[in-house]
Amino acid sequence: MEQASYHEPVMARESVELLVRMPGIYVDCTLGGGGHAEAFLNALHHGEFMHSSFVIGIDQDTDALAHAARRLERFGGSYRLVQGNFGDVDAIVREIRSTVAPDLPVAGVFADLGVSSFQIDTPDRGFSYLRPGPLDMRMDPGGDVTAASLVRSLDERELGDVFYRFGEERQSRRIAAAVKRAVASGAAMDTTIELASVVRSVVRGHEHQVKSLSRIFQALRIAVNEEMAVLEQFLEDAPALLAPCGRLGVMSYHSLEDRMVKQKFRSLSEDDWGPRGVGLREPLKAAGYRLVSSKPVVAAQAEVEVNPRARSAKLRVLENKESGGCHG
Repeated sequence: MEQASYHEPVMARESVELLVRMPGIYVDCTLGGGGHAEAFLNALHHGEFMHSSFVIGIDQDTDALAHAARRLERFGGSYRLVQGNFGDVDAIVREIRSTVAPDLPVAGVFADLGVSSFQIDTPDRGFSYLRPGPLDMRMDPGGDVTAASLVRSLDERELGDVFYRFGEERQSRRIAAAVKRAVASGAAMDTTIELASVVRSVVRGHEHQVKSLSRIFQALRIAVNEEMAVLEQFLEDAPALLAPCGRLGVMSYHSLEDRMVKQKFRSLSEDDWGPRGVGLREPLKAAGYRLVSSKPVVAAQAEVEVNPRARSAKLRVLENKESGGCHG
């Protein structure tokens, strides 16, 4: 069987061009196989910031950290990898910065919210309905909650809520009812194949089945890893880490994530004009951040043709404009 591998990083060139603009600490909060971190280190080592920059890589997955360590080994002591959740970015960065690079500003923070190809293509991780394996879906293999335990422990209404809220699945109630009936009839519901079979029994037509399966598996993965709560915490903490002119980039792949990023970035980049109708000439408080572009950056068609997963990626970038002297 072909060994699973990590995908090439999506929009690596665009990520570097938008984020690497000054010396300092760069944080890849979702390290994966190390593709984006490698792109940042390459840019820093071949640019004018070589001796005044440092990269921190964060990931929950020990397999990802091991792969990234091999990939980045040639960069010597200019990076530090740590096992952790990107929702804890504030504590992680502050601790490493205090011991490794206390004098360096945080110049860039980056998060690619996509699931790695390695995780999807490794049957034992249970992320894909296309591969037989345990119904697991934990980003951190040491986590307590699996997709199987969640399916068994939630009641029908709660499970339907998960399918609808995190998967935006229109047939969420029917699918949840069928899943719980199967469990009540004695089905272990602890493999990807079992769950996929139940979904197919409810949804008619191959095309509709594929879409529903993608949504159901996405919903369970988000619930198992508490991804929306983690993203909310990350968006709350990461902007405050940035030095003046530092940038935060977030790459999302589905509407739930992108909507949250868009709304948070917009709220941080808008001046406070107080209650509507007051008619102030100047805002009560000027925004401390600005949107680098009003619309998200998307992958070029040439990249999509080579790497189809890039098709749904949206990259939004926020800049700390505290000093007011940042370059374009």
